[in-house]
Amino acid sequence: MTGTVVLVRGATLPAAALPLLRTSAVYAASDVDPAQFGVPRIGESFADVVLLAASRAEPTAAAMLAAGARLIETPAPPLVEAVEVMDRLRSPGGCPWDARQTHESLRQYLVEETYELLEAIEDNDRAALREELGDVLLQVLFHARVAAEHGRAPFTIDDVARDLVDKLVGRHPNVFADAARIASAEHQELKWEELKQAEKQRKSIVDGVALGQPAVALAGKLGQRSGRAGIPLDLFPQDTSAPAQLFRTAATARRGGLDPEGELRAVAKQFARDIRAAETAARKAGVEPTTLEAEGWRKFWPSA
Repeated sequence: MTGTVVLVRGATLPAAALPLLRTSAVYAASDVDPAQFGVPRIGESFADVVLLAASRAEPTAAAMLAAGARLIETPAPPLVEAVEVMDRLRSPGGCPWDARQTHESLRQYLVEETYELLEAIEDNDRAALREELGDVLLQVLFHARVAAEHGRAPFTIDDVARDLVDKLVGRHPNVFADAARIASAEHQELKWEELKQAEKQRKSIVDGVALGQPAVALAGKLGQRSGRAGIPLDLFPQDTSAPAQLFRTAATARRGGLDPEGELRAVAKQFARDIRAAETAARKAGVEPTTLEAEGWRKFWPSA
């Protein structure tokens, strides 16, 4: 065996390599900064040495491994592996479809994956929940990788994560600083909104409301925000049109602590199940569902 190749990740060394670093001649490969580890650059002779390399494809590392060198590598956390896979797919020689995607072209998939995750939560399907969380994470990684290539204002997944950490810490001074403890989840939600308003210097209570969200969810959010501001119910749209009535119902429900989007979706899904049950019952009775009229549907409806 000819020496040992130690694959590093940035400034991280695998624990299994530490004993060797104290007893062996250690050198840096061409893809590692020698100053980072305080070791010299490898020369032409590499017999019985420890080589710190970033990749097994680095020429000296590859030659040592081909000659039988031992390999020690730093295990990558799965999240890091996911980022690396996304980078590989997006890079030259990767996936042509991935390479041509933009923030705009990916929008539909973000929406679809989010709804599939919601369905897994509502169905209490643990296996689907795990899978769909991964699909939503993929969208985050994909958008961050696309953003890293922007010509004027690039940012990376690390920037995204760093901003998230700053936000979470900043909006929980009761946990990460010396602010007074918050006694309830409701109080925490109010404090979160207050800190958000101050942080973003919002001038309106509806600033930050995503106007592109589904209409029932939007009406509910506006009902919640307006309720916190003390806007009375009699200022809701008062005409008798169906849209105005839908808005009042959704906005009032959210003020009452219900999730109108989720509740309405649950009713709709049950209605879909009832339709399937009626169709099944009709077929069992020898009736083709496409021929059913009002009384036929009533006859085979499950609640009947």
